[in-house]
Amino acid sequence: MKFLLTAVNAKYIHSNLGLYSLKTYADAMLLKNMKREPEYSESYRKIRIDLAEYTINQQPDEILQDIYKQKPQVIGFSCYIWNIRYIRQLLKDIPKILPDTDIWLGGPEAFCNAARILEEEPSVTGIMAGEGEAVFADLAAYYGIYGNTVSKEQKADYFKQIPGILFRDRKGQMIKTAARPLLNMDEIPFPYKELDGMEHRIIYYESSRGCPYRCSYCLSSIDRTVRFRSLELVKQELDFFLAHGVPQVKFVDRTFNCKKSHALTIWKYLLEHDNGITNFHFEISGDLIDEEELEVLRRMRKGLIQLEIGVQSTNLRTIAEIRRKMDLKKLKQAVAAIDSFQNIHQHLDLIAGLPYEGMDSFKKSFDDVYAMRPKQLQLGFLKVLSGSYMAEMADAYGIQYHDSPPYEVLSTDWLSYEEVLELKAVEEMTEIYYNSRQFTNTLKEMEKHWDSPYAMFEALTKYYEERNLFGVKHSRLARYEILFDFLKQQGGDMEQYRDLLVCDLYLRENIKSRPSFARDLAPWKQRIRRFFQKEEKQPGYLKGYKGYDARQIGNMAHLEVMRDGSMILFDYKNRDALSYNAKAVRIDDESSQFLCGN
Repeated sequence: MKFLLTAVNAKYIHSNLGLYSLKTYADAMLLKNMKREPEYSESYRKIRIDLAEYTINQQPDEILQDIYKQKPQVIGFSCYIWNIRYIRQLLKDIPKILPDTDIWLGGPEAFCNAARILEEEPSVTGIMAGEGEAVFADLAAYYGIYGNTVSKEQKADYFKQIPGILFRDRKGQMIKTAARPLLNMDEIPFPYKELDGMEHRIIYYESSRGCPYRCSYCLSSIDRTVRFRSLELVKQELDFFLAHGVPQVKFVDRTFNCKKSHALTIWKYLLEHDNGITNFHFEISGDLIDEEELEVLRRMRKGLIQLEIGVQSTNLRTIAEIRRKMDLKKLKQAVAAIDSFQNIHQHLDLIAGLPYEGMDSFKKSFDDVYAMRPKQLQLGFLKVLSGSYMAEMADAYGIQYHDSPPYEVLSTDWLSYEEVLELKAVEEMTEIYYNSRQFTNTLKEMEKHWDSPYAMFEALTKYYEERNLFGVKHSRLARYEILFDFLKQQGGDMEQYRDLLVCDLYLRENIKSRPSFARDLAPWKQRIRRFFQKEEKQPGYLKGYKGYDARQIGNMAHLEVMRDGSMILFDYKNRDALSYNAKAVRIDDESSQFLCGN
């Protein structure tokens, strides 16, 4: 009996923790079943559970072919807002090529819309609700014993005995079985036995489930029960990641630091066992951070951890209305303290379309969060998820949103569709010019010449719109050219902007195609050549280039001339661990100093 647990991820770099967890739990339970029920041991032994991960960027026919070649008797799909439309397309065709294969769905987008899916998708055998490990283990045991030898009517009778599923009975009516008790986190086996094939992917991990908060837009608010994996188990599992030199581990805990003792112990353990390679990502509440935690965070290696903090809005009425608890003053203090350490990437989130947040209010929220200087400012849009309190209140708030996934907001009583479109454009400019971290020095200067950060990005948005620059795939170099032209239109010290843009450009990479606004280096060729010849014979600025001649060093590093005649040296062998920018040093006749921030 072959099962194929299937994920359709948003990107190749992503992985689906749920599938790995379902498989490891079911495998463990089947071994126990062999001992408890020896009469069925041979049936259990023949059960095979395979995993298949695809992406929404693949052609559906490519996935369909691969599923067919694996010839599963049962397929399970993991359903979310980013893949449900794609999966439903596959559901139409799978029965045509595998008519005897049963199909089960799981994940929030399946069980929150179970009645509609079962009505519209006759190929679906049933849906797993909530936590899937124990549900799937029971289903695997059933199929192992009975396979596909019994009739649909007999299957329906047996399914009634399995808690946590929805299916059709003999008459085609939807049946919802009893809710299944939540699992003890320590009963769930570690999902990663090996990491073959995952060398270039993000590894997801959970040390807790549930969330103590009840934010109205989030499905985690439905169940406020928080369960933690024992710290000894967590430490053992972290050791596995550290020993394998995994590039990044992303904790999926909804609010990682909701229990201080749990979070602090893990952070201390990572500090003490850092392998110098692995990065750990945590989603936290910034206002819960205290001095003891800050002291641990201060001592972290650059790039050891990164933090995602959901601010969502700085409008206190909005925060109260979405049933969110947040001390904005404490949050700002914690973010500022962490920023001062210069060792942790902070990612702050905003949500447009929340109740009582109109355009003026959102602009203020944007400016407030921008002032906190996060490494990334994520401007997201409200998604009205089935089963959430926000969905119940949508009419009361006048929220119009897309009928199809991801159910994103179109307008509210406080925000028009036209304003949503403006925010979409500002989001794109923020992503390109702020979140890319490729224009940091130029933006700092630009900020001095606008009334607010939002006004600056709004002006840039209008420039793009007037010249029909949206919807065009621009190269990285073209983005610099566009920004330079924009700044020329605005006026100001263009020689200073020329220096800053060139500095930003070469901080990231030794780009061979020079922008049109860069100065001609021809008059400086001899001076540049002498500099690298001197570095070859007696290194002063460039460490780690031993064995290379002056020409090779000149190709591996870069010298750029500023308007005052001084030069900036970009050393690409020595990069900042957090920003990945090259080490940059100003060189003149008398002195040198570090230049160009991260």
